[in-house]
Amino acid sequence: MASILVVEDKDSLRNMLMQTLEAEGHDVESATDGKAGAERAIEKNYDVVLTDLKMPGMDGLQVLTSIKERNPETAVVLMTAYGTIENAVEAMRKGAFDFLQKPFDTDKLSMLINRALENQRLVAENSHLRQELGYNQGLAGIIGSSDAMQQAINLVRKVAPSDSTVLFTGESGTGKELFARSIHDLSRRKSGPFVALNCAAIPHELLENELFGSEKGAFTGAATRKMGKFEIANGGTIFLDEVGDLDVALQAKLLRILQDRSFERLGGTKTLTVDVRVIAATNMDLKEAIEKKRFREDLFYRLSVFPVPIPPLKERGEDVIELADYFMSKFGAEMRKGQISLTNDAKDLLMKYHWPGNVRELENTIERAIILCDGKKIKPEHLAIRLQTTDEIRLREGAGLKEVVAHETAKIERNLINRVLKQTRGNKRKASEILRIDYTTLFEKLKKYRLDGKEPDEKETEEALP
Repeated sequence: MASILVVEDKDSLRNMLMQTLEAEGHDVESATDGKAGAERAIEKNYDVVLTDLKMPGMDGLQVLTSIKERNPETAVVLMTAYGTIENAVEAMRKGAFDFLQKPFDTDKLSMLINRALENQRLVAENSHLRQELGYNQGLAGIIGSSDAMQQAINLVRKVAPSDSTVLFTGESGTGKELFARSIHDLSRRKSGPFVALNCAAIPHELLENELFGSEKGAFTGAATRKMGKFEIANGGTIFLDEVGDLDVALQAKLLRILQDRSFERLGGTKTLTVDVRVIAATNMDLKEAIEKKRFREDLFYRLSVFPVPIPPLKERGEDVIELADYFMSKFGAEMRKGQISLTNDAKDLLMKYHWPGNVRELENTIERAIILCDGKKIKPEHLAIRLQTTDEIRLREGAGLKEVVAHETAKIERNLINRVLKQTRGNKRKASEILRIDYTTLFEKLKKYRLDGKEPDEKETEEALP
Protein backbone atom coordinates (compact mmCIF):
# COMPACT_ATOMS: atom_id res chain seq x y z
CA MET A 1 0.00 0.00 0.00
CA ALA A 2 1.32 3.43 -0.98
CA SER A 3 0.44 6.88 0.31
CA ILE A 4 -0.84 9.04 -2.55
CA LEU A 5 -1.91 12.69 -2.70
CA VAL A 6 -4.31 13.78 -5.46
CA VAL A 7 -4.23 17.51 -6.27
CA GLU A 8 -7.14 18.40 -8.58
CA ASP A 9 -9.52 21.37 -8.56
CA LYS A 10 -12.39 19.57 -10.36
CA ASP A 11 -14.50 17.66 -7.85
CA SER A 12 -15.68 14.92 -10.24
CA LEU A 13 -12.21 14.00 -11.48
CA ARG A 14 -10.70 14.21 -8.01
CA ASN A 15 -13.33 11.86 -6.59
CA MET A 16 -12.91 9.41 -9.47
CA LEU A 17 -9.13 9.31 -9.01
CA MET A 18 -9.45 8.76 -5.27
CA GLN A 19 -11.99 5.94 -5.69
CA THR A 20 -9.84 4.21 -8.32
CA LEU A 21 -6.67 4.37 -6.23
CA GLU A 22 -8.40 3.42 -2.97
CA ALA A 23 -9.94 0.39 -4.71
CA GLU A 24 -6.39 -0.78 -5.45
CA GLY A 25 -5.53 -0.62 -1.75
CA HIS A 26 -3.67 2.69 -1.60
CA ASP A 27 -3.95 5.26 1.19
CA VAL A 28 -5.25 8.31 -0.69
CA GLU A 29 -5.67 11.93 0.38
CA SER A 30 -6.66 14.94 -1.69
CA ALA A 31 -6.30 18.71 -2.06
CA THR A 32 -8.56 21.03 -4.05
CA ASP A 33 -5.84 23.42 -5.29
CA GLY A 34 -2.09 23.71 -5.73
CA LYS A 35 -1.41 25.72 -2.59
CA ALA A 36 -3.28 23.25 -0.38
CA GLY A 37 -1.51 20.34 -2.09
CA ALA A 38 1.95 21.84 -1.52
CA GLU A 39 1.12 22.47 2.14
CA ARG A 40 -0.11 18.88 2.62
CA ALA A 41 3.12 17.59 1.08
CA ILE A 42 5.12 19.59 3.65
CA GLU A 43 3.20 18.04 6.53
CA LYS A 44 3.44 14.48 5.19
CA ASN A 45 5.87 12.67 2.93
CA TYR A 46 3.80 10.93 0.20
CA ASP A 47 5.04 8.15 -2.05
CA VAL A 48 3.26 9.63 -5.08
CA VAL A 49 1.65 12.99 -5.79
CA LEU A 50 -0.77 13.11 -8.71
CA THR A 51 -1.39 16.75 -9.62
CA ASP A 52 -3.22 18.68 -12.32
CA LEU A 53 -1.07 21.07 -14.33
CA LYS A 54 -3.56 23.88 -14.90
CA MET A 55 -5.05 25.13 -11.62
CA PRO A 56 -5.96 28.60 -10.33
CA GLY A 57 -3.24 30.21 -8.22
CA MET A 58 -0.42 27.69 -7.81
CA ASP A 59 -0.10 25.45 -10.90
CA GLY A 60 1.18 21.88 -11.14
CA LEU A 61 4.77 22.84 -12.01
CA GLN A 62 4.95 25.04 -8.92
CA VAL A 63 3.56 22.18 -6.82
CA LEU A 64 6.20 19.90 -8.35
CA THR A 65 9.02 22.35 -7.52
CA SER A 66 7.79 22.83 -3.94
CA ILE A 67 7.59 19.08 -3.30
CA LYS A 68 10.98 18.26 -4.83
CA GLU A 69 12.70 20.92 -2.73
CA ARG A 70 11.54 19.22 0.48
CA ASN A 71 10.99 15.57 -0.47
CA PRO A 72 13.06 14.73 -3.56
CA GLU A 73 12.18 11.02 -3.25
CA THR A 74 8.44 11.65 -3.84
CA ALA A 75 7.27 10.63 -7.33
CA VAL A 76 5.21 13.44 -8.92
CA VAL A 77 2.95 12.74 -11.89
CA LEU A 78 1.38 15.70 -13.75
CA MET A 79 -2.00 15.57 -15.51
CA THR A 80 -3.17 17.98 -18.18
CA ALA A 81 -5.64 18.34 -21.01
CA TYR A 82 -3.28 20.80 -22.64
CA GLY A 83 -0.25 18.56 -22.97
CA THR A 84 2.56 19.73 -25.21
CA ILE A 85 6.13 18.61 -25.67
CA GLU A 86 7.28 21.82 -23.98
CA ASN A 87 5.16 21.06 -20.90
CA ALA A 88 6.53 17.51 -20.71
CA VAL A 89 10.16 18.62 -21.09
CA GLU A 90 9.74 21.31 -18.42
CA ALA A 91 8.04 18.90 -16.02
CA MET A 92 10.70 16.20 -16.47
CA ARG A 93 13.49 18.76 -16.11
CA LYS A 94 12.06 19.79 -12.75
CA GLY A 95 11.94 16.19 -11.54
CA ALA A 96 8.49 14.85 -12.53
CA PHE A 97 8.29 11.08 -12.78
CA ASP A 98 5.95 11.20 -15.78
CA PHE A 99 3.32 13.19 -17.65
CA LEU A 100 -0.29 11.98 -18.04
CA GLN A 101 -2.45 13.55 -20.75
CA LYS A 102 -6.21 13.77 -20.31
CA PRO A 103 -8.41 11.98 -21.05
CA PHE A 104 -6.86 8.76 -19.76
CA ASP A 105 -8.33 5.43 -18.64
CA THR A 106 -7.91 3.99 -15.17
CA ASP A 107 -5.75 1.12 -16.43
CA LYS A 108 -3.17 3.57 -17.73
CA LEU A 109 -3.27 5.46 -14.43
CA SER A 110 -2.80 2.26 -12.39
CA MET A 111 0.08 1.14 -14.57
CA LEU A 112 1.81 4.51 -14.19
CA ILE A 113 1.37 4.56 -10.40
CA ASN A 114 2.74 1.00 -10.09
CA ARG A 115 5.70 1.94 -12.28
CA ALA A 116 6.42 4.98 -10.09
CA LEU A 117 6.31 2.84 -6.93
CA GLU A 118 8.56 0.19 -8.46
CA ASN A 119 11.03 2.88 -9.52
CA GLN A 120 11.04 4.22 -5.96
CA ARG A 121 11.74 0.77 -4.59
CA LEU A 122 14.63 0.22 -7.01
CA VAL A 123 16.16 3.61 -6.21
CA ALA A 124 15.99 2.90 -2.47
CA GLU A 125 17.42 -0.60 -2.95
CA ASN A 126 20.21 0.68 -5.18
CA SER A 127 21.10 3.38 -2.66
CA HIS A 128 21.20 0.82 0.14
CA LEU A 129 23.35 -1.57 -1.90
CA ARG A 130 25.82 1.18 -2.74
CA GLN A 131 26.16 1.91 0.95
CA GLU A 132 26.48 -1.78 1.78
CA LEU A 133 29.25 -2.18 -0.81
CA GLY A 134 31.20 0.50 0.95
CA TYR A 135 31.50 4.22 1.36
CA ASN A 136 34.74 6.16 1.17
CA GLN A 137 36.20 4.35 -1.86
CA GLY A 138 36.69 0.87 -0.56
CA LEU A 139 36.18 1.12 3.19
CA ALA A 140 33.07 -1.02 3.47
CA GLY A 141 30.40 0.31 5.80
CA ILE A 142 32.44 3.28 7.05
CA ILE A 143 30.36 6.42 6.69
CA GLY A 144 31.47 9.94 7.47
CA SER A 145 32.84 13.00 5.70
CA SER A 146 33.84 14.97 8.82
CA ASP A 147 37.48 15.97 9.22
CA ALA A 148 37.84 13.71 12.26
CA MET A 149 36.66 10.65 10.32
CA GLN A 150 38.69 11.49 7.23
CA GLN A 151 41.83 11.60 9.35
CA ALA A 152 41.12 8.10 10.66
CA ILE A 153 40.28 6.86 7.15
CA ASN A 154 43.52 8.26 5.74
CA LEU A 155 45.54 6.51 8.46
CA VAL A 156 43.79 3.21 7.67
CA ARG A 157 44.57 3.58 3.96
CA LYS A 158 48.23 4.19 4.67
CA VAL A 159 48.72 1.28 7.08
CA ALA A 160 46.57 -1.31 5.28
CA PRO A 161 49.15 -2.49 2.68
CA SER A 162 51.74 -3.20 5.38
CA ASP A 163 51.78 -5.97 7.99
CA SER A 164 52.20 -3.56 10.90
CA THR A 165 50.25 -4.13 14.10
CA VAL A 166 47.48 -1.56 14.52
CA LEU A 167 45.85 -0.36 17.75
CA PHE A 168 42.46 1.35 17.50
CA THR A 169 41.53 3.53 20.45
CA GLY A 170 38.21 5.18 21.20
CA GLU A 171 34.89 4.84 22.95
CA SER A 172 32.68 1.77 22.65
CA GLY A 173 30.32 1.78 19.69
CA THR A 174 32.48 3.91 17.38
CA GLY A 175 32.95 1.15 14.80
CA LYS A 176 36.47 -0.08 15.54
CA GLU A 177 35.74 -3.54 14.12
CA LEU A 178 34.58 -2.00 10.82
CA PHE A 179 37.92 -0.22 10.55
CA ALA A 180 39.76 -3.46 11.34
CA ARG A 181 37.83 -5.29 8.60
CA SER A 182 38.64 -2.49 6.18
CA ILE A 183 42.37 -2.86 6.87
CA HIS A 184 42.05 -6.59 6.19
CA ASP A 185 40.08 -6.00 2.97
CA LEU A 186 42.63 -3.46 1.70
CA SER A 187 45.65 -5.64 2.55
CA ARG A 188 47.42 -8.46 0.73
CA ARG A 189 45.76 -10.79 3.27
CA LYS A 190 42.23 -10.10 2.03
CA SER A 191 41.88 -13.63 0.61
CA GLY A 192 42.77 -15.08 4.04
CA PRO A 193 40.50 -15.33 7.10
CA PHE A 194 39.45 -12.39 9.25
CA VAL A 195 38.89 -13.57 12.83
CA ALA A 196 37.44 -11.26 15.48
CA LEU A 197 37.41 -11.91 19.22
CA ASN A 198 36.06 -9.70 22.01
CA CYS A 199 38.42 -10.23 24.92
CA ALA A 200 35.96 -8.73 27.40
CA ALA A 201 33.11 -11.04 26.41
CA ILE A 202 34.82 -14.30 27.38
CA PRO A 203 35.71 -15.31 30.97
CA HIS A 204 39.45 -15.17 31.67
CA GLU A 205 39.65 -18.90 32.41
CA LEU A 206 38.26 -19.70 28.93
CA LEU A 207 40.00 -16.99 26.93
CA GLU A 208 43.37 -18.76 26.68
CA ASN A 209 41.62 -21.77 25.16
CA GLU A 210 39.84 -19.50 22.67
CA LEU A 211 43.02 -17.69 21.64
CA PHE A 212 45.58 -20.48 21.56
CA GLY A 213 43.59 -23.71 21.51
CA SER A 214 44.08 -26.81 23.63
CA GLU A 215 45.24 -30.41 23.42
CA LYS A 216 43.03 -33.38 24.22
CA GLY A 217 42.91 -33.88 27.99
CA ALA A 218 44.34 -30.44 28.76
CA PHE A 219 41.51 -29.88 31.22
CA THR A 220 38.29 -31.56 32.32
CA GLY A 221 35.98 -31.77 29.32
CA ALA A 222 38.74 -31.36 26.70
CA ALA A 223 37.79 -34.51 24.77
CA THR A 224 39.44 -33.44 21.50
CA ARG A 225 42.14 -31.12 20.24
CA LYS A 226 40.83 -27.58 19.73
CA MET A 227 42.28 -25.01 17.37
CA GLY A 228 42.56 -21.50 18.77
CA LYS A 229 41.72 -18.25 17.01
CA PHE A 230 45.36 -17.60 16.09
CA GLU A 231 45.57 -20.92 14.23
CA ILE A 232 42.26 -20.28 12.51
CA ALA A 233 43.48 -16.83 11.41
CA ASN A 234 46.70 -18.21 9.89
CA GLY A 235 47.41 -16.38 6.64
CA GLY A 236 44.94 -13.64 7.52
CA THR A 237 44.12 -11.14 10.25
CA ILE A 238 43.05 -11.47 13.88
CA PHE A 239 41.19 -8.62 15.55
CA LEU A 240 41.38 -8.49 19.35
CA ASP A 241 38.70 -6.14 20.62
CA GLU A 242 38.91 -4.74 24.17
CA VAL A 243 42.48 -6.00 24.46
CA GLY A 244 42.90 -4.02 27.69
CA ASP A 245 40.75 -6.63 29.46
CA LEU A 246 43.30 -9.42 28.90
CA ASP A 247 44.56 -11.15 32.02
CA VAL A 248 48.23 -10.35 32.76
CA ALA A 249 49.24 -14.00 32.19
CA LEU A 250 47.64 -13.97 28.75
CA GLN A 251 49.34 -10.66 27.98
CA ALA A 252 52.68 -12.47 28.22
CA LYS A 253 51.58 -15.11 25.68
CA LEU A 254 50.24 -12.40 23.36
CA LEU A 255 53.56 -10.54 23.62
CA ARG A 256 55.40 -13.68 22.55
CA ILE A 257 53.22 -14.22 19.52
CA LEU A 258 53.72 -10.61 18.48
CA GLN A 259 57.50 -11.03 18.81
CA ASP A 260 58.09 -14.32 17.01
CA ARG A 261 54.63 -15.59 15.91
CA SER A 262 54.97 -18.73 18.08
CA PHE A 263 52.89 -20.29 20.87
CA GLU A 264 51.82 -23.60 22.42
CA ARG A 265 48.30 -24.88 22.78
CA LEU A 266 46.94 -25.19 26.30
CA GLY A 267 48.28 -28.48 27.70
CA GLY A 268 50.67 -28.90 24.78
CA THR A 269 54.46 -28.89 24.42
CA LYS A 270 54.82 -28.47 20.66
CA THR A 271 55.64 -24.95 19.54
CA LEU A 272 53.43 -23.74 16.70
CA THR A 273 54.07 -20.80 14.39
CA VAL A 274 51.50 -18.75 12.49
CA ASP A 275 51.52 -15.98 9.90
CA VAL A 276 48.93 -13.61 11.33
CA ARG A 277 48.51 -9.84 11.32
CA VAL A 278 47.28 -8.54 14.69
CA ILE A 279 44.87 -5.62 14.98
CA ALA A 280 43.77 -4.65 18.47
CA ALA A 281 41.27 -2.17 19.90
CA THR A 282 40.47 -0.74 23.29
CA ASN A 283 38.23 1.85 24.94
CA MET A 284 40.56 1.83 27.94
CA ASP A 285 43.36 4.27 28.72
CA LEU A 286 46.20 1.75 28.46
CA LYS A 287 48.83 4.17 29.77
CA GLU A 288 46.80 4.57 32.95
CA ALA A 289 46.44 0.77 33.12
CA ILE A 290 50.23 0.48 32.83
CA GLU A 291 50.71 2.86 35.76
CA LYS A 292 48.32 0.73 37.82
CA LYS A 293 50.22 -2.47 36.83
CA ARG A 294 47.20 -3.89 35.01
CA PHE A 295 48.76 -3.83 31.54
CA ARG A 296 52.28 -4.67 30.39
CA GLU A 297 54.22 -1.72 29.06
CA ASP A 298 56.21 -3.87 26.62
CA LEU A 299 52.95 -5.29 25.20
CA PHE A 300 51.54 -1.77 24.81
CA TYR A 301 54.47 -0.73 22.64
CA ARG A 302 54.18 -3.92 20.57
CA LEU A 303 50.47 -3.32 19.98
CA SER A 304 50.68 0.40 19.30
CA VAL A 305 53.13 0.28 16.40
CA PHE A 306 50.51 2.23 14.45
CA PRO A 307 47.87 3.78 16.72
CA VAL A 308 44.63 5.01 15.13
CA PRO A 309 42.21 7.03 17.29
CA ILE A 310 38.54 6.69 16.28
CA PRO A 311 36.54 9.85 17.08
CA PRO A 312 33.34 9.62 19.14
CA LEU A 313 30.12 10.46 17.32
CA LYS A 314 29.65 13.69 19.30
CA GLU A 315 32.79 15.07 17.58
CA ARG A 316 31.73 14.17 14.05
CA GLY A 317 29.23 16.94 13.28
CA GLU A 318 27.07 16.30 10.21
CA ASP A 319 28.16 12.64 10.14
CA VAL A 320 25.24 12.06 12.51
CA ILE A 321 22.73 12.89 9.77
CA GLU A 322 24.70 10.97 7.14
CA LEU A 323 24.70 7.88 9.35
CA ALA A 324 21.02 8.35 10.19
CA ASP A 325 20.23 8.44 6.45
CA TYR A 326 22.12 5.18 5.98
CA PHE A 327 20.28 3.45 8.83
CA MET A 328 16.92 4.77 7.59
CA SER A 329 17.65 3.31 4.16
CA LYS A 330 18.78 0.01 5.71
CA PHE A 331 15.87 -0.49 8.11
CA GLY A 332 13.33 1.05 5.75
CA ALA A 333 14.19 -1.65 3.22
CA GLU A 334 14.26 -4.44 5.82
CA MET A 335 10.86 -3.43 7.23
CA ARG A 336 9.38 -2.79 3.77
CA LYS A 337 8.61 0.82 4.64
CA GLY A 338 10.43 2.36 1.68
CA GLN A 339 12.18 5.70 1.87
CA ILE A 340 12.02 7.29 5.33
CA SER A 341 13.28 10.79 6.13
CA LEU A 342 13.77 13.05 9.14
CA THR A 343 11.87 16.23 9.92
CA ASN A 344 14.04 19.29 10.54
CA ASP A 345 13.18 19.16 14.25
CA ALA A 346 14.29 15.52 14.40
CA LYS A 347 17.57 16.42 12.68
CA ASP A 348 18.17 19.21 15.20
CA LEU A 349 17.56 16.81 18.07
CA LEU A 350 19.99 14.23 16.67
CA MET A 351 22.65 16.92 16.23
CA LYS A 352 22.25 18.28 19.79
CA TYR A 353 22.44 14.89 21.50
CA HIS A 354 25.90 13.82 22.73
CA TRP A 355 25.59 10.07 21.86
CA PRO A 356 27.31 8.27 24.76
CA GLY A 357 26.70 4.98 22.93
CA ASN A 358 28.09 6.38 19.67
CA VAL A 359 27.17 4.84 16.30
CA ARG A 360 25.68 1.73 17.91
CA GLU A 361 23.26 3.89 19.90
CA LEU A 362 22.33 5.91 16.80
CA GLU A 363 21.61 2.71 14.88
CA ASN A 364 19.31 1.44 17.64
CA THR A 365 17.60 4.83 17.89
CA ILE A 366 16.82 4.93 14.15
CA GLU A 367 15.60 1.31 14.09
CA ARG A 368 13.21 2.04 16.96
CA ALA A 369 12.04 5.29 15.33
CA ILE A 370 11.18 3.52 12.08
CA ILE A 371 9.11 0.97 13.99
CA LEU A 372 7.22 3.78 15.76
CA CYS A 373 6.85 5.95 12.66
CA ASP A 374 3.50 5.46 10.91
CA GLY A 375 4.24 7.62 7.86
CA LYS A 376 7.39 8.48 5.96
CA LYS A 377 8.72 11.11 8.36
CA ILE A 378 10.59 10.51 11.62
CA LYS A 379 9.65 13.19 14.15
CA PRO A 380 11.26 14.05 17.52
CA GLU A 381 8.64 12.03 19.39
CA HIS A 382 9.75 8.89 17.53
CA LEU A 383 13.32 9.22 18.82
CA ALA A 384 14.28 7.79 22.20
CA ILE A 385 15.98 11.07 23.11
CA ARG A 386 14.77 13.53 25.71
CA LEU A 387 16.91 16.64 26.14
CA GLN A 388 15.37 19.23 28.45
CA THR A 389 18.43 20.83 30.01
CA THR A 390 22.19 20.95 29.67
CA ASP A 391 22.36 18.59 32.67
CA GLU A 392 20.61 15.90 30.66
CA ILE A 393 22.91 16.42 27.69
CA ARG A 394 26.11 16.33 29.71
CA LEU A 395 25.32 14.09 32.64
CA ARG A 396 23.52 11.13 31.11
CA GLU A 397 25.06 7.68 31.34
CA GLY A 398 28.52 7.71 29.80
CA ALA A 399 29.61 11.04 31.30
CA GLY A 400 32.99 10.75 33.01
CA LEU A 401 33.89 11.97 36.50
CA LYS A 402 35.89 14.90 35.11
CA GLU A 403 32.94 16.04 33.01
CA VAL A 404 30.53 15.87 35.97
CA VAL A 405 32.94 17.76 38.24
CA ALA A 406 33.61 20.44 35.60
CA HIS A 407 29.90 20.99 35.02
CA GLU A 408 29.05 21.28 38.71
CA THR A 409 32.06 23.55 39.36
CA ALA A 410 30.99 25.88 36.58
CA LYS A 411 27.47 25.98 37.98
CA ILE A 412 28.72 26.95 41.45
CA GLU A 413 31.15 29.51 40.02
CA ARG A 414 28.46 31.22 37.94
CA ASN A 415 26.03 31.48 40.84
CA LEU A 416 28.72 32.88 43.16
CA ILE A 417 29.83 35.55 40.68
CA ASN A 418 26.24 36.55 40.04
CA ARG A 419 25.50 36.85 43.78
CA VAL A 420 28.57 39.04 44.39
CA LEU A 421 27.65 41.26 41.45
CA LYS A 422 24.22 41.79 42.98
CA GLN A 423 25.82 42.69 46.30
CA THR A 424 28.08 45.26 44.63
CA ARG A 425 25.19 46.51 42.45
CA GLY A 426 27.12 45.68 39.31
CA ASN A 427 30.46 47.17 40.39
CA LYS A 428 32.83 44.76 38.65
CA ARG A 429 36.01 46.19 40.15
CA LYS A 430 34.68 45.68 43.68
CA ALA A 431 33.32 42.25 42.78
CA SER A 432 36.75 41.12 41.54
CA GLU A 433 38.27 42.17 44.89
CA ILE A 434 35.67 40.22 46.89
CA LEU A 435 36.16 37.15 44.67
CA ARG A 436 39.96 37.53 44.84
CA ILE A 437 40.43 37.38 41.09
CA ASP A 438 41.79 40.08 38.79
CA TYR A 439 39.47 42.29 36.78
CA THR A 440 40.40 40.69 33.42
CA THR A 441 39.58 37.21 34.70
CA LEU A 442 36.23 38.42 36.03
CA PHE A 443 35.42 40.07 32.70
CA GLU A 444 36.19 36.81 30.82
CA LYS A 445 33.93 34.84 33.14
CA LEU A 446 31.13 37.38 32.73
CA LYS A 447 31.32 36.83 28.97
CA LYS A 448 31.56 33.06 29.39
CA TYR A 449 28.48 32.86 31.63
CA ARG A 450 26.60 35.76 30.00
CA LEU A 451 26.16 37.55 33.34
CA ASP A 452 24.94 41.10 33.89
CA GLY A 453 24.43 41.12 37.64
CA LYS A 454 20.73 40.24 37.54
CA GLU A 455 19.30 37.07 39.06
CA PRO A 456 19.24 34.43 36.27
CA ASP A 457 16.41 32.01 35.81
CA GLU A 458 17.13 28.28 35.75
CA LYS A 459 17.02 28.03 31.96
CA GLU A 460 19.54 30.86 31.52
CA THR A 461 21.86 29.21 34.02
CA GLU A 462 21.80 25.90 32.16
CA GLU A 463 22.30 27.50 28.73
CA ALA A 464 25.29 29.51 29.94
CA LEU A 465 27.18 26.58 31.41
CA PRO A 466 30.02 25.10 29.34
